[in-house]
Amino acid sequence: MLRLIALAAGAALLAGCTSPAARHDALAADAQLSRELRIGTGYEHVSYTRQAPPGGTLHVYFDGDGTPWLQGRWPAADPTPRVPLTLELVARDPHGAYLGRPCYLGAGGELPCTAALWTDARYGEAVVRSMTSALRALLAARRPERVVLIGYSGGGTLAMLVAERVPQLAAVVTIAANLDIGAWAQRHGYRPLTASLNPAQRAALPRAVRQIHLVGGGDSNVPPALVRAAAAQQPGSRVIEIAHFDHRCCWSEAWPDLLHQALGQAPAAP
Repeated sequence: MLRLIALAAGAALLAGCTSPAARHDALAADAQLSRELRIGTGYEHVSYTRQAPPGGTLHVYFDGDGTPWLQGRWPAADPTPRVPLTLELVARDPHGAYLGRPCYLGAGGELPCTAALWTDARYGEAVVRSMTSALRALLAARRPERVVLIGYSGGGTLAMLVAERVPQLAAVVTIAANLDIGAWAQRHGYRPLTASLNPAQRAALPRAVRQIHLVGGGDSNVPPALVRAAAAQQPGSRVIEIAHFDHRCCWSEAWPDLLHQALGQAPAAP
């Protein structure tokens, strides 16, 4: 209850913030998460983490695509999600840490950032390589015993691409994630993301890495059928469809109990 009250108080602060990055910073501060920069390969990544001793479990969250385009025509100056849904999940997960994408959270106008990194190449080699490097830096600093990658929407796409490069991961959990960017673009009539990597065209992850893919039954952006078709190419993966959820509702409200149920673990003490 105290955690929910604190988050409600944080929501009041968010209303007075002037930018998506500031909203994330305010929510992180309210949840007692420390803001740090992690260096990738050519890019800086904002991370929000809790102070914790080495060892234990660490859930590292990747955020969605946010707002890559304005009115579907012009690249946005700042792609950072306007609603910090992924950070809300982290705030409610005692094992959670947030690792930002390159050029998000206010860095979009800084070199070497270009709009391609959040539009056509949002899942491209440069992004995946830098996310992997920044993740390794975070893991080296925290030294957890068990690591789970969790990605919301496009963050789930990146989680699948990064997971093949970080074999010590125990599991990957995706939430409303686009696991086949080609089929997704075709379904919506979008231009193909030709500068991006497609998880559906990559080799399957090792069976030792557990895969749980959560999808809302009412998700029109990433419908359950797309998730199931892509997950079928990953031996041992599990798809969990939640009937009354859609692309945004109601992941935050059900977290972290939903995550613990998916992983087959008892909820952690607050």
